[in-house]
Amino acid sequence: MPATRFTKLALAAVVTLAAGTNALLTNPVRTVITRDIKTPDPVPQSGIDEAVSLMSTGRMYRYNVKDAESSIVSKCEVEIAEYTGHKYCVALNSCGSAIMLMLKCAGLQPGDEVLSNAFTFGAVPSAIEHAGGKAVYVESDYNHCMDVEDLEKKLVEYPNVKYCLISHMRGKLADMDAVKDACDRHDVILLEDCAHSLGVEWKGTHSGHVGKVAAISAQSYKMINSGEGGFLITDDAEVAAKCAVYAGAYEGLAAKHTTVPGPEVFADLPNQIPNYSLRMSAVSAAIIRPQILTLNERREKYNKRYAFVTEQLVERKGHLLSIPVNTPGMTPVHDSLQFNLNHDITDEQVQKFLDETATHGLPVELFGHKSNARNFINWKFAPADQPLPLTAKMLSRACDVRLPLMWDDEDFEDMVDVLCESLDAALAEDDVMA
Repeated sequence: MPATRFTKLALAAVVTLAAGTNALLTNPVRTVITRDIKTPDPVPQSGIDEAVSLMSTGRMYRYNVKDAESSIVSKCEVEIAEYTGHKYCVALNSCGSAIMLMLKCAGLQPGDEVLSNAFTFGAVPSAIEHAGGKAVYVESDYNHCMDVEDLEKKLVEYPNVKYCLISHMRGKLADMDAVKDACDRHDVILLEDCAHSLGVEWKGTHSGHVGKVAAISAQSYKMINSGEGGFLITDDAEVAAKCAVYAGAYEGLAAKHTTVPGPEVFADLPNQIPNYSLRMSAVSAAIIRPQILTLNERREKYNKRYAFVTEQLVERKGHLLSIPVNTPGMTPVHDSLQFNLNHDITDEQVQKFLDETATHGLPVELFGHKSNARNFINWKFAPADQPLPLTAKMLSRACDVRLPLMWDDEDFEDMVDVLCESLDAALAEDDVMA
């Protein structure tokens, strides 16, 4: 029996003995979750064994091998490229590095304006700033995607923009055909932040193919977990060559890569552009490789649990919240849950809801909270130069909950109970009907 259910039954017994059965009607027993909501996916034993083997030899530097075929990192790049369907892949120390490098490799010059989602993680505008660009934010809608109508508006308002960096926040894709069409009509290069969309498809093709370049993540809370890590993926030979050099392929070390173009593309690049030393270590690659094999299996498990949770929430509290709708043409990976509380729920009630969930073992994040790194008002290093009312209003009621793979199915029943019971408690004695 899961610990949460035992806790609930034990509390019920105590309350009943102490106060009589009628007390349960006025003081209902609340569900309490005791498991860690931030439990990441574990590393398969084969990845642990390979990482330990590397450490025993000391050959953790990706280029401390005789050739590309002997490189664990190169093998990992091949497997990532095969999974996503891209021709080229360069492994890096983080997805933030991958985003920064794809901007530079696409030709970004200091001061260039870059259109990007107003709703994303702070690492995205940070990468734009790191690359020397200036972020210009496009509104995000209640499905948590870039708003195509506002994209069209911004493309007209900012005629000097050359790049659009779309972030597939929490794995949610906008209408990518419409986004690409808008960018093409304005001669803007489309780039994709796929940190959250490994395993997500657009019309049967893995995400990251509509834009010229894409970046994926191997940070702990993503579909592949090496603590930190990232990959630049593309079909563009020049971009791939530049990325490998920027990352640290000096003095002909590109020959120890498999998923990069030939030496004729590299030419004099190692002498023309700087080496930022952003390579992925062999240990990280060893940890990642076996996780690639289980991506589709885990996607199915995540999506099944997400379907259960969202169906239960809508059935029980659909008059108080809404679930973002997947864009037609998208095949999702729902490794986390997002929902929008209704706007007739007050700010004070929203905070009470958050407090109630946290007290009962389920920390729920509000994207619009004053401390949330996904709230654009907190990006003082790259502030918005005009109001973003649609995004601000959406964020003020947009909630986020992880769906840990290692939890049992019964734990998600408790998750639904905590969310619903917390809404009841937050709205008790107020006008909003719980």
